[in-house]
Amino acid sequence: MLELAIGAVLVNNILLIQYLGNCPFLGTSKKMDTAVGMAMAVVFVLAMAGIVTWIIYYVLLVPFGLEYIRTLAFILVIAALVQFVELFLKKSIPALYAGLGIFLPLITTNCAVFGVCIINIDEEFVFLKMLVSSIAYPVGFGLALILFAGLRERLIIGRVPTPMQDTAIGLVTAGFMSLSFLGFKGMI
Repeated sequence: MLELAIGAVLVNNILLIQYLGNCPFLGTSKKMDTAVGMAMAVVFVLAMAGIVTWIIYYVLLVPFGLEYIRTLAFILVIAALVQFVELFLKKSIPALYAGLGIFLPLITTNCAVFGVCIINIDEEFVFLKMLVSSIAYPVGFGLALILFAGLRERLIIGRVPTPMQDTAIGLVTAGFMSLSFLGFKGMI
């Protein structure tokens, strides 16, 4: 289980190694507060989505031979969970809700969330391994997002050539981060 967790966080980071979920990665990483909020939202949504989609797949879809509609079922589950998180943040933490803006509903279409749900099924994880995977992958997503937000905050005060400002330097920085996470490849 520890190997699976470390592998999901560092070695097979969903964001920097598998390149899933780049839209919120670039969009919510300009401020540390927003990045932390998005990381927590993704951890919650993905952990819950992993559990619910695994149960739906093995309790409803497989016994009735309906595996072919897993994509539709998984998207519906993810969309419902994101709506729950959105309502919770709107009522409880309005500043974070406003800071996340359009990127909060985009968790629904975040391919990282859907990708981990598919990985859990394709790897045929038992419930405990699925639970570890569904928590470790978004923790790796959050780690990368928070590290990237820290770097972007430093880039704002640095002297960056005009053609490289904003998104361009963000993509270059993300590339260097991907290379650094690739260094963990031989670890497990």
